[in-house]
Amino acid sequence: MSLEYKTVYLKEISSTNSYALSNIADFEDKTVIIADKQTNGRGRLDRKWLSDGQDNVYMSIILKPSNRFEASIPFVNITQYMAVILSRILEKYNVDIKLKWPNDVGIINTTSDNEIHFKKIAGILSEVSTQGQKLNGFVLGLGVNLNFSQEKIDKIDQPATSLNLLTGKSINKDAFIEDLLSEFFNEYEVFIKKGFSCIKAEYEKKSFFLGRDIIVDNKKGIAEKVNSDGSLMIKTEDNNERIITIGDLICY
Repeated sequence: MSLEYKTVYLKEISSTNSYALSNIADFEDKTVIIADKQTNGRGRLDRKWLSDGQDNVYMSIILKPSNRFEASIPFVNITQYMAVILSRILEKYNVDIKLKWPNDVGIINTTSDNEIHFKKIAGILSEVSTQGQKLNGFVLGLGVNLNFSQEKIDKIDQPATSLNLLTGKSINKDAFIEDLLSEFFNEYEVFIKKGFSCIKAEYEKKSFFLGRDIIVDNKKGIAEKVNSDGSLMIKTEDNNERIITIGDLICY
C-alpha cells in the first residue's frame, strides 16, 4: 500500500476546504493542504470552527479515486473512516476517545445521574467537486484541537476540549500530523474497496451513544445500531424503527 502523499503548507487561508475545492484541478490525488491559521474555518452544518492557533491542525486532503462519480466509491463514509483513524492517533496519548455519530471525535464525562456530556476535540467535513458525471475529487477537511488555552476553549459555542488540556502537556503538531497521515493512507485503499464494513466493528466499539436515548434533528428514540452503510438505526418513541442517514445527534 502506498503511503505517498504531497503536502502544501500555507500560513493563513480563509478555509483549507474552500481553497482545495477552488483549486482542485491543479492538485494531484493525495495532496494535503495544511494551514497555520484559518480566518473562516467551518465544520458540519455550516458551523464556524475556531482556527486561530497555529499549533492546532487545520488541513484538507484532496482525494481523486476515480474520474467518475461512481456509487461504489464510499464517499459518504469517508468522514467516519477519518474519525476512526483519528481516534487511534489520539489514543496514543492515553486519552479515552469516543465517537458521536456520524463523525464527531471527543471525550465524554458522565455525571452521577448518568447524564452524558460530550466534549469535541476534532471536526471533520467532507465535500465533493463534480462536473456533470465527471468527478473532480473529494476534499476531506479536518480540524483538531491540539494546543488551546482553557480561556480560548471556553469561547467555543459548543462543549469542546483540547489534547494538551487532557494530557497536561503541549503537543508536537508536526509529529501528530505525520502520524495521522501515515495511518490514514496505510488503510485508505482497503477502505475505498470495502467501504464502511472494514471499520464498522471499531467504529461501534468507540461509539458511546448506542443503547442510549438520543435526539437526531428533533426525532427522539433509542440508538439501536450502526448499519453496514454507516447509517444509524433508532427505535422511536412509538416503537418503530427508523434509519437516519444525516443529522446532529444529542444524547440525553
